[in-house]
Amino acid sequence: MAKINIKIEGISYQVEEGLTILDAAKSCGYEIPSLCAFNHGECSNGSCRVCLVEVKGARGLVASCVYPVNEGMEIIISSPKAAEARRVSVELLLSNHNQNCQQCDKNGRCELLHVASITGAREGRYQGVKTPVTVDELTPSIIRDTSKCILCGRCVARCQNAHGMGILGFENRGFRTIVAPAENRSFANSPCILCGQCVSVCPTGALMEKSEIGKVDAAMKAGKHVVVQTAPAVRAALGEEFGMPVGTPVTGKMVAALKRLGFDKVYDTNFAADLTIMEEGTELLGRIKNGGKLPMITSCSPGWINYAEYNYGDLLDHLSSCKSPHQMQGAIIKSYYAEQKGIDPKDIFVVSIMPCTAKKGEKDREQMEVNGLRDVDAVLTTRELARMIKRAGILFTRLPDEEFDQDLLGDYTGAGVIFGVTGGVMEAALRTVYFVLTGKEHEAIKFEAVRGFDGIREASIDINGTVVNVAIAHGMKNAKVLLDEIREGKSKYHFIEIMGCPGGCIAGGGQPIVRSCFLPNEDDDILDTYKEKRANALYSEDERLTLRQSHNNPQIKKLYEEFLGEPNSHKAHELLHTTYSAKIGFND
Repeated sequence: MAKINIKIEGISYQVEEGLTILDAAKSCGYEIPSLCAFNHGECSNGSCRVCLVEVKGARGLVASCVYPVNEGMEIIISSPKAAEARRVSVELLLSNHNQNCQQCDKNGRCELLHVASITGAREGRYQGVKTPVTVDELTPSIIRDTSKCILCGRCVARCQNAHGMGILGFENRGFRTIVAPAENRSFANSPCILCGQCVSVCPTGALMEKSEIGKVDAAMKAGKHVVVQTAPAVRAALGEEFGMPVGTPVTGKMVAALKRLGFDKVYDTNFAADLTIMEEGTELLGRIKNGGKLPMITSCSPGWINYAEYNYGDLLDHLSSCKSPHQMQGAIIKSYYAEQKGIDPKDIFVVSIMPCTAKKGEKDREQMEVNGLRDVDAVLTTRELARMIKRAGILFTRLPDEEFDQDLLGDYTGAGVIFGVTGGVMEAALRTVYFVLTGKEHEAIKFEAVRGFDGIREASIDINGTVVNVAIAHGMKNAKVLLDEIREGKSKYHFIEIMGCPGGCIAGGGQPIVRSCFLPNEDDDILDTYKEKRANALYSEDERLTLRQSHNNPQIKKLYEEFLGEPNSHKAHELLHTTYSAKIGFND
């Protein structure tokens, strides 16, 4: 890239041609206050006017996030005129903002308050009629509160960029403008997949997960036998809520915190990830051998399931019938575990700690119950768990590393751990499918071909003469390419993994918010690398474990011997499998 010469505050610099003033200043060591600097343009560029600067020769102040640098440009950031304009811009945003900060879950991570502090803006400088308020809390997953919205447009862009869906848009005009689904409908009355990607980019509390901490508190108060399980991706991100570097694995400290919070049993959802592989791998081999519907597509991601039911109702028989791992684990806890422990299943309350807001809706699906009992009773996001830990006064970074409870459901393998990253379910399945077809373990254990973060990846793997063609997609924008091939009869694959969130569960809508402004010890490229860092935390745990293939989990073997019989048995189907239904009115 060619270099050009510019001046910032009278000092000469060379920067890459084509950069915006905001990015060029960043590369030279200046942090211009903004509300979009850390989101790769996922906002209505220039609309908030928070990043105004002076440019010699330009008419008036310019928005640095959209104004490109050019040869010889002289930029002034700290002039009284620019500083005053930035302060006024933020105060105008505050004038239309709900000021109940103490009641907002985003308190401490609010970017509006962050730039207000930097610019010296104060609430109450401007008074006037506020935009009419909509509070949408009809879904079990996401709350939308327009009184906290600053119309940055990040959520609009993220939904389009990640999924190609455009669920959110700008409604009305002028002072009545809001961000909402079409016609200001509830998320519940739109084809929203509840993935929470919009929540992960919202700079304020306008979009938040619907908290279920109160349900957990009530269950504990009522004397229920409360069992908690944690998804693999949680351990790769929870530490960020306590100032630890992005991608720090905190499995032991997480377990210690959960035990101190008063849960009766602390298990890892990885146990059920291993169980999922046994069921899903057997289902795949059955379809290949018996002429079943191919390609078979994974069913672990509820955001993906929602998308399929809304948009590809004609392809639902391609989906694996397996429940997602945490739902399987809930079903086993309320059957096998209850039987072994002599506890009435009605007295058991199952809590899932998940990186995902869509899991909250998944647990409420009518198919997710057995004998009138819900598989899972409450779902907390990684962020909600962090709030519980802070509320209890637990100093997370000082906790010792402790182990999950080891009885009945305590063992897990490395294959279960990597479920949290795109390609992980595929790799875990291939490790077991290879063993079933060859009678021996895959020598390298890892299947490098399915790793990485390309939107669509594919591989052909020769297993003892049987060639298995596989593909992986994450984000519905990428999934659509593979689904359209199936619909057109052009798909060459036997097995497809689809995850709703770009990057997989490590970047789920319930994970800690990644913003450079709140992570002062991170490199400037953190938004480009945080997925890799979290993924590496899971791959490193996989590599340190002795058992790395699901079929070698001794407690999984015992579960089949004592309770389920064999994979895909009648009892296994009763407890561990599900059905899907097209959402009438939303299908193409």
